[in-house]
Amino acid sequence: MRDYGYLRIMACSPRVRVADVRFNCETITEAIEAADAARAALVVFPELSLTGYTCGDLFGQNLLIDKAEEAAKEIVRVSRAKAVTIVVGVPVRFGGHLYNCAAVIRNGRLKGLVPKTYLPTYNEFYEGRWFASGAAFLGSPETVKYAGQTCVLAPAQLFSIGKASFAVELCEDLWTPVPPSSCHALAGAEVIVNLSASNEVLLKHTYRRSLVAGQSARTVSAYVYCGAGYGESTQDVVFAGSSFICENGTFLAENERFRMDGSSVVADVDIEKLTVLRQKENTFQAILPDGHPLQDNYLRVDLGEGPQTDFEEKLYRTVDPHPFVPEGDAAEIDRRAREVLSIQVTGLVSRLEHIGCRTAVIGISGGLDSTLALLVTALAFDQLGWSRDRILGITMPGLGTSGRTKGNAVDLMAALGVTAREISVVPAVEQHFKDIGHDPKVLDATYENAQARERTQILMDVANQENGIVIGTGDLSELALGWCTYNGDQMSMYGVNAGVPKTLVIHLVRWAAENRFGEAGGHAGRPVREILLDIVDTPISPELTPSDASGAIAQKTEDLVGPYELHDFFLYHFFRFGTSPAKLYFLARKAFTDKYDEETLQKWLRKFYWRFFSQQFKRSALPDGPKVGSVSLSPRGDWRMPSDAKSSLFLAELDTL
Repeated sequence: MRDYGYLRIMACSPRVRVADVRFNCETITEAIEAADAARAALVVFPELSLTGYTCGDLFGQNLLIDKAEEAAKEIVRVSRAKAVTIVVGVPVRFGGHLYNCAAVIRNGRLKGLVPKTYLPTYNEFYEGRWFASGAAFLGSPETVKYAGQTCVLAPAQLFSIGKASFAVELCEDLWTPVPPSSCHALAGAEVIVNLSASNEVLLKHTYRRSLVAGQSARTVSAYVYCGAGYGESTQDVVFAGSSFICENGTFLAENERFRMDGSSVVADVDIEKLTVLRQKENTFQAILPDGHPLQDNYLRVDLGEGPQTDFEEKLYRTVDPHPFVPEGDAAEIDRRAREVLSIQVTGLVSRLEHIGCRTAVIGISGGLDSTLALLVTALAFDQLGWSRDRILGITMPGLGTSGRTKGNAVDLMAALGVTAREISVVPAVEQHFKDIGHDPKVLDATYENAQARERTQILMDVANQENGIVIGTGDLSELALGWCTYNGDQMSMYGVNAGVPKTLVIHLVRWAAENRFGEAGGHAGRPVREILLDIVDTPISPELTPSDASGAIAQKTEDLVGPYELHDFFLYHFFRFGTSPAKLYFLARKAFTDKYDEETLQKWLRKFYWRFFSQQFKRSALPDGPKVGSVSLSPRGDWRMPSDAKSSLFLAELDTL
């Protein structure tokens, strides 16, 4: 059973009764049973959950503190037959002081006590009246006896479950300028656990979420926030049981607040992904300043292996099938589409200004990529205040050009007000076949690439004539697969789409039709919106082989190299997180469970690895172009790979699936 680098975590905010330790212990025990049944490796409860956070001066009563310790002993007993690690909030008396602590319990043992460092004593909070800060133990951990066990009392503790490590901070610790979790992460904790009792006031929840998301992203960690809920005293404030699990700034799970019966959330955190991100982002490897109390003072506690969790059966996280395509409400989708286009436009504007060029030459095929490049160029000229008639769009019919794509190319150029030319490549290619002795009936790579290279030659030479530059149209997905002709469409003077994968190209052209260019005029009565939407609906094809008998496109790219939505999915996880073939196959099955069968996924995954490795030489000679998202294959920027690297290691793992 593979764990694929995941750790299952549950955050529980059960109903509580203030100072009713027995009731609280019972509800916590029930939640532990549920967590264990779910094969969670870690279950977290709120701050002071055994007593209730709002006990006030009752924390000065020996009976309450003694009963809380007895309840902690009961939870230790319950844990003996469980594989789950438990983190629960308890008051701990030591050395004449009371400490607000998290007790870490596993397999019948109390493995550690983590005291709260920063005690809020302002507004509605008055913790300094009852508790002492755990800061005293930063440089000098104490061995204490609690709940019939001996363990360490200290803030600087790392607890490991298999290959994953977690550390603990409590509520207010997060709200400080330098939260302890920043140090915990630098010490190696991939998971930060926060036992909290943060009350609700207007807009506080929004701010709380932003704190968690920001800290999770800053520390490249999974952040488990578990808040006190219903049953806490409402004498002056209300607690809603706010709990969520966040991974590198993205929320994986969040509960429903204000529930009377308590609530819980569960998520499968990708420890492997976090480890790779930390490895790649070398500034994460910062060191604590000399003299910092946490430097070299972490106690490392091995909790053993986690439970055998079947992630194949159930995965508690969403696997987005289209990671490059914006999601959210209409406003967010609109914002992100404008952001992408702004990056592309600004890149081109800067290049045109830098070289003093006022003419752009683009090959317009009527396909998606050249359409997006033309839209970007039109917006760039608008931003510069230049007339669009200085954009020279050239449609170059070849041996496989269909009437549909040619018509869309001609209509789009007219509708956008650019200068249009038509130059057929057929005579030149036929002469070229004669020159090199190629039989035009043989529809091989020579037949196809000769057309692509002739088109590039036309564009380059016309750019020389017009004192302009050739705008590249090829996208990121084509570069990843090497689905471009070397020294053909692989080459340009500035590639505006080099950072845009195919699934995003489709999204942007559709968005432009509906939001940006939809009201523009058209040729022969066709509005731009209609043209763009028809381009989106046209099968993706280089149109380098003849059309079928009806004149329709016969050569369909996705029939040859595979669906672009799959290749974009593969590329994203391979590039961003160093995902192995086995895990990538697992993720693809989760993301496309109702669309592709296992044989199809394996077929195209194998194709992806083979093409990605074998076609690196094309990327090594990549023209300039703007990085748009987190994935870029520029040999000068994000991806430096030898052109002769072998794919055998990756293909061999696929053979084992």
